[in-house]
Amino acid sequence: MDRLEAMAMFLAAVEKGSLSAAAREMGVPVPTLSRKVADLESRLGTQLLTRTTRKLAATEAGVAYAAAARRILEEVDEAEREAAGEFKAPRGDLVVTAPLFFGRRHVLPVIAEFLELFPQINVRLMLDDRNANLVEDHIDMAVRIGRLADSGMIATRVGSMRLVVCASPALLSARGEPQGPEDLTHAPCIATDGPLSGAGWRFRTPGTGAEVDAAVVPRLVTPAEAAVDAAVLGVGFARLLHYQAQDAIVAGALRLVLEPYEPEPAPIHLVHVPRAQMPLKMRKFLDFAAPRLRRSLATRESGGSAQTERA
Repeated sequence: MDRLEAMAMFLAAVEKGSLSAAAREMGVPVPTLSRKVADLESRLGTQLLTRTTRKLAATEAGVAYAAAARRILEEVDEAEREAAGEFKAPRGDLVVTAPLFFGRRHVLPVIAEFLELFPQINVRLMLDDRNANLVEDHIDMAVRIGRLADSGMIATRVGSMRLVVCASPALLSARGEPQGPEDLTHAPCIATDGPLSGAGWRFRTPGTGAEVDAAVVPRLVTPAEAAVDAAVLGVGFARLLHYQAQDAIVAGALRLVLEPYEPEPAPIHLVHVPRAQMPLKMRKFLDFAAPRLRRSLATRESGGSAQTERA
């Protein structure tokens, strides 16, 4: 039995929560994956997974074995990359993730320049407004907008972004411009379903800087790009990151409201998993992308000073 292959299949089953999803992830038939996991359990003399018709879960022994298997597979992967020269020359595949709208506007142009400069590096750019798990999804670098959780990730700040409320001129003409956050509680509102979504909209009181929450009940919750379109159509007041609404604002299709009440700008970071030794492809990308993202953001927003920190 190929023990590393069996470990990888078992780990995929634990992370995906089902044999069928793990089989799709590994590109093998479900019976093959099931047999490999069963052979692994037989070799170890213990049950690693509990299976029901609706759910798959690791046993106590399985949880411990999954942690060990993940560590072993990461060490093998790192050893293979080192043997292939990944730590001696910038080469190999690099996986980067970013929010959809932001990735298209800011990250993709940087990657285009990067690929031209480093012909031995290939990039997979994953654009999604939901935060992916860097370890489980095998992601090298991620763009995060907003306050970082205490996740142990290494973070390099590249700027910040205003969080704004905007509406169409027609809606403002019909309902009037809100004078304070409380005016939004009875107004039609549009929220996004990304990582910055929440039950209430937070603002800062002019002068004192005291935080105040508006108990907004959105009429529509949708991804940011659709939220911009809906706001232009007059569906409601939209809470967006400034870059998401910028084109519509410049075109006059949307107008900013409650600007004196805007909260602190959301920080933007490049984050990655801590490593004993960072592959050169990651180091080169970080060194290349960080200053370019700072310049790109500085042309639109007041970016913060750059620094590297532990999230």
